[in-house]
Amino acid sequence: MERYQGRAYALALRILRDEEQARDAVQDAFIKVYGSLRRFEGRSSFYTWLYRLVYNQCLDNKRKDKSGRHVEWEEERLGEDHVLEETGTGAVGAGGLPSPGVELERSELRAVMIRAIDQLPDDARETLVLREVDGLPYAEIAETLGIPKGTVMSRLHYARKKLQQILLEEGVAPGSSGSPGATGPASNTGGAS
Repeated sequence: MERYQGRAYALALRILRDEEQARDAVQDAFIKVYGSLRRFEGRSSFYTWLYRLVYNQCLDNKRKDKSGRHVEWEEERLGEDHVLEETGTGAVGAGGLPSPGVELERSELRAVMIRAIDQLPDDARETLVLREVDGLPYAEIAETLGIPKGTVMSRLHYARKKLQQILLEEGVAPGSSGSPGATGPASNTGGAS
């Protein structure tokens, strides 16, 4: 539980978009895991099995709750240290911290990306997040979502194209690494798989 609770909560929060509901879903999923542990056959990784249980629990909870509660995504969820570790790029100021200008550009770009991803249909958004955020391979995404691998590839293609379209409408040019309206050399934003 200690090993996977953070990742399970992040998944639940992305699906349910409500902190309380996400905590409840993860708790319910871990109860199911505990009760079903002896039935785990090892045909997939434990994380994939857990992921599927959390995912299904979230969908069940979402179907039951039609209240429309929604929580705004806060970039602080990641924390500045995490962002610095993950990117490893940008102008660095005194004390090893990024310069204020670079940090502002990153903050603005994160906000635009979050808004753009939130505009994707649920199935496309979840498939994109499983691949690009969680780093799951196509086969595990297919198993987790209960869909064929070809459908995963199709959803990813659609999600990336739609995301690119939304970002262009927001003024983020391909290859830009800064704030909305920034321009940069064209690049393939489709992502290699």
